[in-house]
Amino acid sequence: MIEIKRQTLFYGYTIILASFFIQAIVWGISNSFGVFFAPLISEFNWSRATISGAASICFLVHGLSSILMGNLNDRLGPRLIMSICGIFLGLGYFLMAKINLPWQLYLFYGLVVGIGLGGIDVIPLSTVARWFKKHRGLMSGIIKVGTGVGMLVMPFFITWLLKDYGWRSSFTVLAFIIMISVIFFAQFLVRDPVRKAQYIDNKTNPESGDLNKAEEGLTFSEAIRTRQLWTICAIYFIILLCVYTILIHIVQHAIDLGIPAAVAAGVLATVGGVSISGRFLMGGAGDKIGEKSALLICLLFLLTALSWLMIAKTLWMFYLFAIIYGFAHGGFFSLVSPLIAKQFGTRNHGLLYGIIIFSSTIGGAIGPFMAGYIFDLTRSYKTVFLILTVLCVIALALTASLKPLLRDKSG
Repeated sequence: MIEIKRQTLFYGYTIILASFFIQAIVWGISNSFGVFFAPLISEFNWSRATISGAASICFLVHGLSSILMGNLNDRLGPRLIMSICGIFLGLGYFLMAKINLPWQLYLFYGLVVGIGLGGIDVIPLSTVARWFKKHRGLMSGIIKVGTGVGMLVMPFFITWLLKDYGWRSSFTVLAFIIMISVIFFAQFLVRDPVRKAQYIDNKTNPESGDLNKAEEGLTFSEAIRTRQLWTICAIYFIILLCVYTILIHIVQHAIDLGIPAAVAAGVLATVGGVSISGRFLMGGAGDKIGEKSALLICLLFLLTALSWLMIAKTLWMFYLFAIIYGFAHGGFFSLVSPLIAKQFGTRNHGLLYGIIIFSSTIGGAIGPFMAGYIFDLTRSYKTVFLILTVLCVIALALTASLKPLLRDKSG
């Protein structure tokens, strides 16, 4: 029998650190896909809708894969499943260096990379939800700060690779970076505190009768029948539609208005840099004022940013957009895991998180392709930004309608 006691060094912080680096590397690279637009258009003369479509398929497959990865993480633990994700990611980026036809772009990036991305959020964030309760939002925010750091660094790194080595060599380099790093850091992930003979939050006096209070909440069949689950799915469907439309198209939109490519990549990097504060501050705010209130604040920032983007034409206006939007962007990704845990508990956290990710990535799949298609028809993003603004208002109303399911017994 395992003796469970308070440890001087809480292993939960090791999981935070490993998850931070996984997020920084994988999402930093993935969210910089828009930087490859120009070289792919130049090489193959493909339309933006064609390239955006591959990103859309990737997001959709990522969502489907998240359901599977979340369920497997609940059952088998994070170490093995995250390592498998690393193999898929590395293979997908390596094959991207070989593409010559659109179907290869869709297969290698849309399918193979998409499968690998399925575990990058659901595995570490579902794992940390089992290790922490009192500061779950803050710890989730710290993990998602890694994404912001990656978005700050990777656009410049990839732009440098493209300039000096070309897009094919760049994909090869990224393939090795992503595979080796994800597999390495996956080895530090452990499903729950009991497996390290520790308590959730490293408590000294845990509640009697249950050594692992992380495993509480609704059953899957109970959660799936609630209005709250489907409302959160709808909210994050809209959020991801907006987010990935912006990430994929903002650099090319700035270039269209006469901003040099290297400088335009800096706008994307600014989003990543500012998102660090959003991830950290709004994750912590969720612990104090509630995830619903924090999410409403983030949506108001997004609405302000989208309204500004419709009139932005010069570099300083794009950077102001990046600052306002970046804060909201960071908060969105810090709040979703704690919101799920607060509403439904963590008994089936990975599976429920996977369902919400899948719903959101349907939005992520529709958004970039829709924007590319509308641009090809109208030669402008104006209609796209108007659609995103209206959808943001709907997300605000849905969030305001959320009612709590579980009463917090932590005191």
